[in-house]
Amino acid sequence: MAVAGKSELAKRAVVNEAPPVPKQQAVIEPSLTASKHCAQAVQVPRAASGFEEHLDQLIHAGTAKLTGGISPSALGQAYADWAVHLATSPGKQMQLVQKALRKSRKLSGFAQTCIARTCLAKAGNPDACIEPLPQDKRFAGQAWQSWPFSFYSQAFLLNQQWWYNAMTDVRGVTQQHEDVVNFVTRQMLDMYSPSNYLLTNPEVLAMTMQQGGQNLVRGSKNLVEDMQRAYEGKPPIGLDQFKVGENMAVTPGKVVFRNALMELIQYAPATDVVHPEPILVVPAWIMKYYILDLTSENSLVKYLTDQGFTVFMISWKNPDASDRDTSFDDYRTSGVMAALDAVEKISKSDKIHGVGYCLGGTLLAITAAAMAGDGDERFQDLSFFAAQTDFTEAGELMLFINESQITFLEDMMAERGYLDTKQMAGAFQTLRSNDLIWSKIIHDYLMGERREPNALMAWNADATRMPARMHTEYLRRLFQSNDFSEGRYKVAGNTVALSDVRAPIFAVGTEWDHVAPWRSVYKFHLFADTQVTFALTNGGHNAGIVSEIGHPRRHYRIATKHEHDMYHDPDRWIGENSPHDGSWWPAFADWLASRSSPKRNPPKMGAASAGLRPLCDAPGTYILQK
Repeated sequence: MAVAGKSELAKRAVVNEAPPVPKQQAVIEPSLTASKHCAQAVQVPRAASGFEEHLDQLIHAGTAKLTGGISPSALGQAYADWAVHLATSPGKQMQLVQKALRKSRKLSGFAQTCIARTCLAKAGNPDACIEPLPQDKRFAGQAWQSWPFSFYSQAFLLNQQWWYNAMTDVRGVTQQHEDVVNFVTRQMLDMYSPSNYLLTNPEVLAMTMQQGGQNLVRGSKNLVEDMQRAYEGKPPIGLDQFKVGENMAVTPGKVVFRNALMELIQYAPATDVVHPEPILVVPAWIMKYYILDLTSENSLVKYLTDQGFTVFMISWKNPDASDRDTSFDDYRTSGVMAALDAVEKISKSDKIHGVGYCLGGTLLAITAAAMAGDGDERFQDLSFFAAQTDFTEAGELMLFINESQITFLEDMMAERGYLDTKQMAGAFQTLRSNDLIWSKIIHDYLMGERREPNALMAWNADATRMPARMHTEYLRRLFQSNDFSEGRYKVAGNTVALSDVRAPIFAVGTEWDHVAPWRSVYKFHLFADTQVTFALTNGGHNAGIVSEIGHPRRHYRIATKHEHDMYHDPDRWIGENSPHDGSWWPAFADWLASRSSPKRNPPKMGAASAGLRPLCDAPGTYILQK
């Protein structure tokens, strides 16, 4: 079937070697009303052309190693903006003094009542001065309700609240700078939480007394062991038992296509008959695809094949220095389009279910928009898991997306040609420092207990890199300039827009997503001119998607907005749609089945006549790259 817009690379079936990835670049031509920044060409990280420039890059790259990739200039600008405006706001200062006095009186009264009750041996505790946020479980234990630990926790929470008042609502401070100083100050305060220290944590003290300090001995050994493994580049302790191809990513299949950027996996049918329309999954290259095929118990791939679908999965290459010039558009042409052509030949179906996860969903949306402009209607429908097409509310990752920070990252990437795994892992851990950093310190080093390892932890430790050019284009064009949703993103000289897509959409958001907040994912209702089914599940960016049948404490909401329905804002939507217990997977499978033809015999594995014979067993070779 001849379809306009197919990539040239996809026409060159690959068997034994990978052809070079074409270095064409998606074009962005700003409108006359675009901002000055948007009108500038994207600056791709490159080697310095002169001594002076090279010196600057070396200094910035060296500094980045000390700061975890955070630009000191960007941070300094934010605090300077806040400090100058606060210094010239005597009314705000007076308000803060008054709040400090009120909080001091509250805390003093709380302490006096606690001491009196302790002296009189009265049971019970006085009412708390302040309650922690719902997601803050640091002081939830009963031991924190007794003196003096109740005082420690209340003093910390009141102090944290005062600093929040000080960092926010200062007139004149830009919203981004306010968000930055509030976030960074919260991170610094969390370092001094009484839960993090032996003498102020009643649960750790009780364990230490009970075990005669053996928990601290074990914790010291754990710390030394973790430091040694980190130095040697080994995964965290206990994760060695999880191996890709052995007990993770084990759904049977074959690699049926390979080029320099990706491998395409076709999964073996699990039923005698299957729906003729296959599923093509486009995962993010910021993470390895097998998050959707973790184990036989919690694999979305296995679940879909068990429901009678033929599933194809893209497995991205882990880029290295040689891929520094790989562009965002290369991922479209040599990734999605090449895979789409191969899937069509193998399945002999001109209709395909497209599924994109995270950054892969953003790429899928851009690809589908470009295909719509070319009259390419191969997507039967489109599904997006925790994926964004508009980045104005892209969560705490937006805190450091400004010119200073991006330039700093570009200089850091210019040295190696890619963004290292450590920088990305550190950034995501910082967003959830209480869950991923401080809780580990308390549990592993103070209590001396190791968490039971699981497949999700092993997958999370199997990080990937990002090509320098692609990452710069992604940050500047999507995060910083928001070109796709604002009508400035061009592919092959043509402006592309999500509103051109007519295929029905199934979008999934997760309640506690720090990467793609669900209200941002919900914006498919605004930008898509087609039917949109939206599901909101509890959990985070990964755990909410990996929501297998039988997973405890899972629920989801779901509703469909038809093409001519009125728009409802997120708060109204969540109020109108009650939660359903259980996993959202069955609802998704039913949605796909309702848009599929009657089942028939499954396609063969690969298509040798089309140059797409199976190359090796799943999970392939690219997934094993370190």
